[in-house]
Amino acid sequence: MTDAAYRASQPSFEDLGTPLPEVTFVVVDLETTGSGADSAITEIGAVKVRGGRILGEFQTLVNPGGHIPAMVAVLTGITDSMVLHQPRIGQVLPSFLEFSRGSVLVAHNAGFDIGFLKRACVDHDVDWPGNAVVDTVALARQVLLRDEVPNCKLGTLAAHFRAATTPDHRALSDARATVDVLHGLLERIGNLGVDSLEDLLEFTRRVSPQRRAKRVWAKDLPTSPGVYCFYADHMHDDGTTRREVLYVGKSKNIRTRVRTYFTASEKRGRMEEMVRVATGVEAHVCATPLEAEVRELRLIRSHAPRYNRRSRNQDRLLWVKLTQEAFPRLSVVRAVADDGCQYWGPFRNRQAADEAMLALYDAFPIRQCTKRLSARKPSQACALAEMSRCTAPCQLGEAAQAYPELVEQVRQALTHDVRPVLGRVGRRMGRLVTQERFEEAAVLSTRLEGYTRATVRGQRLGSVARCPQIVAALRADDGGWMIHVIRYGRLAAAAHSAPGEVPQRIARETVALAETVVPTRPGMPAATIEECELLASWLETPGVRLMEVDGEWSWPIHVGISLSQTQGEGGVQVV
Repeated sequence: MTDAAYRASQPSFEDLGTPLPEVTFVVVDLETTGSGADSAITEIGAVKVRGGRILGEFQTLVNPGGHIPAMVAVLTGITDSMVLHQPRIGQVLPSFLEFSRGSVLVAHNAGFDIGFLKRACVDHDVDWPGNAVVDTVALARQVLLRDEVPNCKLGTLAAHFRAATTPDHRALSDARATVDVLHGLLERIGNLGVDSLEDLLEFTRRVSPQRRAKRVWAKDLPTSPGVYCFYADHMHDDGTTRREVLYVGKSKNIRTRVRTYFTASEKRGRMEEMVRVATGVEAHVCATPLEAEVRELRLIRSHAPRYNRRSRNQDRLLWVKLTQEAFPRLSVVRAVADDGCQYWGPFRNRQAADEAMLALYDAFPIRQCTKRLSARKPSQACALAEMSRCTAPCQLGEAAQAYPELVEQVRQALTHDVRPVLGRVGRRMGRLVTQERFEEAAVLSTRLEGYTRATVRGQRLGSVARCPQIVAALRADDGGWMIHVIRYGRLAAAAHSAPGEVPQRIARETVALAETVVPTRPGMPAATIEECELLASWLETPGVRLMEVDGEWSWPIHVGISLSQTQGEGGVQVV
């Protein structure tokens, strides 16, 4: 194994997080004159611990600058005379911040104690250092059950974990008791796979115990790019087990991504349900992120997981077909057949197909009726002929003789040149704008956008699908190369050339081992449309190097143009 491959196989410190035995905690407790906005700190007590060992303690009384209420004095034992000659919080604060520098602050009901400290920093124009904070109350509510402790008060938890110090409403004593409570809680959550600071901070958030308990599934997953599948095993009456794939996803780092499903960062409701139903997760390592995206699409298409929404209906596309009959017309169909007809698209839905066809009807008076016409027997013309929206080939005569040329113009507009449509519809838009009929002009603009988008999309797919083989590479983040072999619009192989390796040699080996791909219908990819579009987008990524192209990866020159609103009525410009 090369050094680069070895390093790639090892998890980074970012992936591992900071192990809890290496984290320095400063457990702090405050005594105050009350809980209102006018209250002030009267005592600070703190204990610094790491790996279960006490590193130091901090304790001081603080002059609040005002009277301590009698009830508070009885509760804490701190009187006005005790704090009269003590330093003010402005003098104490720098010492405490230095004591807790670089540590994780821990407090029982942290919102109260940390809130007072932050307010003191604001009052004395001191920057709050932004320490991570752990609240033992929130942690206890997540860990302990009602039949274990009746509440999460410090005294109750200290007794439950047999703390060496009994809390007595003095800052240092309460901080010492909180240390034992913290250690007891950490011991409990260690069995749930919480072994780093990042895990601990995430654990205190609102995540169901059932969902959090499954986080151990991610522990042994790879840190490489690839796909992951959540699954559920169903036991049948005959003792056999059927595995159902619930959800398929992809990531550049499988372990890190899967871990998020068990944390509060995953907020999608259906994912909460999916994790609850799942009985496990499995991973498939891929050589490159592009291979992971492609494999994700294929797995979703194969398994149709119930919790995936995107890409579930990869085959539900529509096409516009230029028929072959006595007088051809445009027809929306659900599949491309090997019948010699011209197909245009694809479209996601019927509305998009209809909008694009209307642009063609605005430019060419091709017939729109659906009835079968005879080339020998005339029939009555429809209303569109009277409106000059159709040449009425059904009546035969000169219109029928000129119709094949009109059909050829439509065919060229679908496959080679969008300028006639843009020019004719653009001139009509210009007249509408001049007449201040802006809403009607906007309708034509929408149709033209749909028409040009569909034409470009079809050429983009067809250009890749027609190539027997494309070998291309892109520089990877680690300095190596991501190499892909694409055959007839389908990813046939992927490889990663590590830094120091010869990418040409890796490419040759990848081509030799690549999947054999048989072409399908002319102009159609051997993969799904979504996969082919994904490959086309990657090939167009800045920095991609073409190593080999078998065939012509090209578009007609007059397809990638759009209507220009700055060059006059009906003008066009290359984009």
